[in-house]
Amino acid sequence: MAENGGKKQNRLIGAAVPVGALRGAEPSGVGEYLDLIDFAGLCAEMGVGLIQILPVNDTGYESSPYSALTAFALHPLYIRLSALDEAAPFAGQIAELGRRFSGESRFPYYRVLRAKMELLRTIYGANQGAVEKDAASGPLSGWIKENPWVKPYAVFRRLKEDNGERSWKEWREPRRMDAAAINTLWEDPALRGEHLFWAWLQRALDSQFSQAAKAIRKAGLLLEGDLPILMNEDSCDVWSHPEIFREDLSAGAPPDMYSPEGQNWGFPIYNWEAQAKDGYAWWKARLKAASRYYDAYRIDHVLGFFRIWASSRSDYSSILGRYIPYLPITRTELEGLGFDQGRIRWLSQPHLATGEIWEEIRRGWEGNPSPGEVAAEAERCFCQALDRIDGQELWLFKDHIQGEKDIHALGLHPAVERTLMRAWHNRFFYEYAGGELFPAWYGRDSRAYASLSPEEKALLEKTVAGHNAESEAVWEREGEKLLSALTASSPMLPCAEDLGAVPECVPRVLAKLKILGLRVIRWFRRWDEAGQPYVPFEEYPELSVCTPAVHDSSTLREWWNTEADQNVFANFIGVPSLPRMYNPGTAKVILRHAAAAVSRFRVFQIQDLLHLSARWYTMDPPAERINVPGTANEFNWTYRLPASIGEIRGDGDLIQGVKELAAAPVKRGNR
Repeated sequence: MAENGGKKQNRLIGAAVPVGALRGAEPSGVGEYLDLIDFAGLCAEMGVGLIQILPVNDTGYESSPYSALTAFALHPLYIRLSALDEAAPFAGQIAELGRRFSGESRFPYYRVLRAKMELLRTIYGANQGAVEKDAASGPLSGWIKENPWVKPYAVFRRLKEDNGERSWKEWREPRRMDAAAINTLWEDPALRGEHLFWAWLQRALDSQFSQAAKAIRKAGLLLEGDLPILMNEDSCDVWSHPEIFREDLSAGAPPDMYSPEGQNWGFPIYNWEAQAKDGYAWWKARLKAASRYYDAYRIDHVLGFFRIWASSRSDYSSILGRYIPYLPITRTELEGLGFDQGRIRWLSQPHLATGEIWEEIRRGWEGNPSPGEVAAEAERCFCQALDRIDGQELWLFKDHIQGEKDIHALGLHPAVERTLMRAWHNRFFYEYAGGELFPAWYGRDSRAYASLSPEEKALLEKTVAGHNAESEAVWEREGEKLLSALTASSPMLPCAEDLGAVPECVPRVLAKLKILGLRVIRWFRRWDEAGQPYVPFEEYPELSVCTPAVHDSSTLREWWNTEADQNVFANFIGVPSLPRMYNPGTAKVILRHAAAAVSRFRVFQIQDLLHLSARWYTMDPPAERINVPGTANEFNWTYRLPASIGEIRGDGDLIQGVKELAAAPVKRGNR
């Protein structure tokens, strides 16, 4: 870090690019760690001072970089086979692999990874004896001692392969083991060769990524990594360290305008109380490992350090999620406000009327069902899912139904299932533990809330507001405690992804700890004001990263052509004559204004920078996206540059355009 001479505090232009997107001089079908060296040369020539990459931890055969099998091991996809010491006899096979995949416009993740892994196995097999000697008394032995995480990782990866890459929860025995049992397997002579394959491979990856990181620093640039806050449930870390996770809950995000059912990521949340006992050793080790390569790091979903939105494992959506921590509203408290047990049940449990169920089933049924069909399905619904309340025409869900998955498991007609799913969410409070309640996200749209008197509504609103305020104080203490401990343990500069429903305490804590927040131009608006105006660039916080697009959004070009409120934005930047169809001139104007933001880092997706030159415009703008959230397909996460780094470096218009961005003077307001 000393090589940077404090440069990480400077105001910089950055380029964001996935490693896999790079096209180096040596074709392999996918970008590799060592391609970052050539990319750093291009960035230095353009006046770019920071390179930001997506996570590069091993995700196995899952293409999302945010679904890692490990917080420590690097992804084998990005290895340069020809740079291995043992690779010389296999030059022909390596070249053939490159020819096979290099012509594809997006890299075929699974096929490239499978081909590389097969060739790595072949290379290792030809050198296994030498590797085993190296692990006994050579440099590999020392590397393993310096990186103790590699032992459980190697055992995990071998077991995962033996079980057809299935989740560890679906393995044949053994599934979960303690540290002693894992070490016993690592030491097993019969398995030593298999385990050492993973250690040998990780050492080679570390060597190549370290070489690239050193070259980037030597070129005078910073390298910023991306650390997802959460771990995949199917990861070595959750498997080997169950004590630091809560697997009974699933992390996600609450509903918003883009995801009305919220986001349920399926990842366990952290057991922070358990982690505090050893001073957050796992997190500190993770940061130490990252600091081998990075000068700065992006903390994905930093809100999770303050409070995390968590859902029951019985639900698919996160509509009935809750914040953890949160000071619960209790039944005793509600009784003190005059709500008896019957009234509390009305507020916290969905009530379904007989006639409503019939009508909803008829309305939701596609086609023209006969009365008999509807009657039969309604009868199944009443028998399997509901209990009548004291002879009334009102029903409650049966006790065995604890979530959306239980409703789906009944196997009812889709019209009936949709009816029950809607009803399941129809409540003001969600009771997640005996007597502990959380206000449901859509609680004010519930039947129960609509039936309350104005006085009852006022009592509930005051109570909820009080608990929210008290909980926010807890979040502030929690976030400051955790982030202080972690940022103090690493020399890297922290940058936070603080998007979403942001509590008021978050920007205060980030500013206090000098953590850069994220400002995405299209979303950084005064949403509560008339017209929802954009925030002027001169009012951006200095402790922030300004960007016009992120890996989960459309590119700036696609946004402008199909999504933007063009007149509003053009007037906002004072250029009402901006062309309605994006072109290099449009790019130059918009990017120049963004580059002049007060923010310390102004980071642009590589696609947005390439649009400064007409040479790099694809026919289909959506094809330039990195990821489309909410979809799972072979398109996501497989973006590639439209040409090699060398070809791009020969584009004088592009080089000059980015240089001008880097030289853009900062906008200063009357602050």
